[in-house]
Amino acid sequence: MKWIIEKQHHGMIIRDYLQTIQRFSRRIIIAIKHDGGNIKVNGLTKTVRYELAQGDILEIDFPKEKVSQALKPEKLNLNIVYEDDAVMVLNKPARMAVMPSPNHLSGTMANGLLGYYQEQNRNDFTVHVVTRLDSDTSGLVLIAKDRYSHSLLSAQQQSGNVKRKYMAIVQGILENEAATIDAPIARAPHSIIEREVNEKGKQAITHYKKVKNLVDHTLVEVELETGRTHQIRVHFSHLGHPLAGDDLYGGSLQIIGRQALHCCLVSFEHPITKQNIQLQSNLPQDMEHMATRLNLN
Repeated sequence: MKWIIEKQHHGMIIRDYLQTIQRFSRRIIIAIKHDGGNIKVNGLTKTVRYELAQGDILEIDFPKEKVSQALKPEKLNLNIVYEDDAVMVLNKPARMAVMPSPNHLSGTMANGLLGYYQEQNRNDFTVHVVTRLDSDTSGLVLIAKDRYSHSLLSAQQQSGNVKRKYMAIVQGILENEAATIDAPIARAPHSIIEREVNEKGKQAITHYKKVKNLVDHTLVEVELETGRTHQIRVHFSHLGHPLAGDDLYGGSLQIIGRQALHCCLVSFEHPITKQNIQLQSNLPQDMEHMATRLNLN
């Protein structure tokens, strides 16, 4: 990664330039210094205290990243919606976990990513997930290819500048055409997995608008202002309209065998080019078939 120093940055030391102008985190700079990276100006190795001049070519070599021993590369059929040197966006199917866990040791999106990187001869790449989805939620997942891009995208996400929209099918007919659910969420005391609306929890805000009334169900578009675990599922269950197929929060498995939730849009500022990227994904077959079936009856 390299930059040509512009006039307005003449006289800045490398550390300040990287942190202030290129938004490097302190952790990344420390890794470059101590974990095998390199900083060069006009081809010569320099320290972070070197003073830059207009026209200098600053080049950063990142240290090789370590791949967790828990991650094993697998050849999986990944649906790549977008890819460049810095980021990827995958369309994850339902019932695929994003990361390995005691319940999902293999077949995860992360395992597939490592296998894909190996096919591309990028054994120095590890997995940097920016946006996650539950195993049974389908849709778009944003991935960074390196720690620098990951740090920038994570900062965007924390500030609310990584946008995601979802399509969901909830049970019953929602009364309002559009509304905001503002209800705090906490871990349910009887479970390590389940969440609940609880006044002692963290603030959680969900916006939704009705797309279509179905037979005893509603197709809705959902946008999150906060990102709590199971937020959409908990909030609609709290309204008395659990997601179809979400038996953890009161939904019925009669028509669909998993929560009817799909991340249909993701938008973000590209960490390198600074251009806005917006990508969309259609409803998966199971949700499309459900909506069609309920629309015909």
